[in-house]
Amino acid sequence: MILILKPGMLSESPEYKQLLAYLTNLAGITVRAHTEVGIEQTLTEVYLIGNTKALLLEDMQSLPCVERVVRISEEYRVLGRHENDVRPAYFDYNGVRFGQDTLNVFAGLCAVDTLEHVELMMKALRDHGQVCTRMGAYKPRTSPYSFQGHGKACLPYVFDLAGKYEIKVIAMEVTHESHVEEIREALYQTGNSTGVILQIGTRNTQNFELLKIVGRQQDFPVLIKRGFGITLDESLNAAEYLASEGNRKVVFGLRGMKTNMGDPHRNFVDFAHVPVVKRLTRMPVCIDPSHSVGIRTGSPDGILDVMHATAQGVIAGANMILVDFHPVPSKALVDGPQALLLKELPLFLEDVRIAREAYEKRVELVKRYQKAG
Repeated sequence: MILILKPGMLSESPEYKQLLAYLTNLAGITVRAHTEVGIEQTLTEVYLIGNTKALLLEDMQSLPCVERVVRISEEYRVLGRHENDVRPAYFDYNGVRFGQDTLNVFAGLCAVDTLEHVELMMKALRDHGQVCTRMGAYKPRTSPYSFQGHGKACLPYVFDLAGKYEIKVIAMEVTHESHVEEIREALYQTGNSTGVILQIGTRNTQNFELLKIVGRQQDFPVLIKRGFGITLDESLNAAEYLASEGNRKVVFGLRGMKTNMGDPHRNFVDFAHVPVVKRLTRMPVCIDPSHSVGIRTGSPDGILDVMHATAQGVIAGANMILVDFHPVPSKALVDGPQALLLKELPLFLEDVRIAREAYEKRVELVKRYQKAG
């Protein structure tokens, strides 16, 4: 059960203390409070964990400072959609909204290689009106002999350049708790010139200790990718690990399933699950066409497979796109064969716009049909 408190309620207030005193005396119930400090107001949710069937909604609704009560199901308790649940399906971070009705493009380098390439990428993004990017500093690789990323050594110039080119949010994978602290320290040293959304890659989707650690911090939102060898339910529960520790600013990423049924693509594209995730949870949904397709090949119509896959996800309602670009793909240290060219950026963005417009038209069509019926 979730008790949603009245906006602006402070933990120091007598009403809040009275509420917590009552709840902590409920037998067999664990109480966990989560406060979200927004630009305009502070919102607090109190989670009652345990056997809450005997608790009447009317009684809970009448408690001090409670605005609304939601009885939750067992699945995806924090991030899931529940009956009569009108909590928002979005969050704001560093001036950018991430929600189930928004769309943000994170084009950039899969792995940071040189300062020059980072600057070329960010300049191109700025010139085309983009405020988000992807930049990999830490790269888990299948082979221990492959390039593992520059790590914390590249963070200062990546963040400095982001500030220079007005990039507001960088998607950056972390594989160890120390990486979170390195990112936080580098941001502080560069005057918090940008923001970072921490990325949990497909290999770490079930690294539960890492999920708990990343979930306990609330400075950075988290993009968690679907595990490539596990079910959708298992991956959504991995996202729930993050939220259960306190961080509800979570985006769920689809990056393709690991099976040779998808050959010749790198992975089997799973973007049909975009509406499924939005139906089951309140998380924005990200698609990763680069790692799904993995190659630069195109069809006879002249459209690259990566762009076709992107359009499939966007027209299904995707809210975020993680896509690889590189100034010189032949010199990329990671995933060069799947990277798009900087000169293809305006084409890609226009193709995304067309697909998004088609999605919005489909939504309006359904609304008109339902209203008429």
